[in-house]
Amino acid sequence: MAGQTEAILNQILESIDRGDLNPGDPIKEQALIATYGVSRTPLREAILRLETIGLVVRQPRKGATLFKPTLEEFLAILEVHAKLEGQAAGLAARRHGREDIIKLEAVVLACERHAEKHGDRNPDGYYQFNLRFHEAVALASRNPFLLDMIKTNARKLIAYYRARYKYSGAIAASARDHRTLFELIAAGKSDEAENFMAKHVQFDEITAMDLLAARD
Repeated sequence: MAGQTEAILNQILESIDRGDLNPGDPIKEQALIATYGVSRTPLREAILRLETIGLVVRQPRKGATLFKPTLEEFLAILEVHAKLEGQAAGLAARRHGREDIIKLEAVVLACERHAEKHGDRNPDGYYQFNLRFHEAVALASRNPFLLDMIKTNARKLIAYYRARYKYSGAIAASARDHRTLFELIAAGKSDEAENFMAKHVQFDEITAMDLLAARD
């Protein structure tokens, strides 16, 4: 049973990462049971775990839905998330090994090639490379607890980060930032990497308001 719970939990998280589940979407148990071929008990255990970490909320007369932040919640989560991402980049600059740098550069190249080939098109495709980049940085920090915290916070904002890449020039700018971050990490410039990453993942309040409004 525990194995089924873990499997369905990972499948739901992957659905969030792909954009199949978005903020405010209802958690339809029967549909999930049919989709993933599991019984009700492990599914409800998985949903309970998602509720515990704040990715699912229960609302009167609405049941369980995917977390959808208010502007105040969005900015508060973003403030924490920027610190966590920055810390991961700073630690990665101090702790990375040769394999970390090889993997990180491969993702940076993939981001650059996508930006060059597609321009502003296919933002969802680019976002998958973006996820891989940030995961590679967090893995290079050699702190698994930090990695888990980053992933949980990112998933609360993931739909808005994905929407950000629909803005003209955003994909190219992101790919350039990833190259800069890679160079700072590879050179062991911890403070610079931490500060640059924190700025890289930030939104200004106006952009946050626009993105939240676009999803209403």
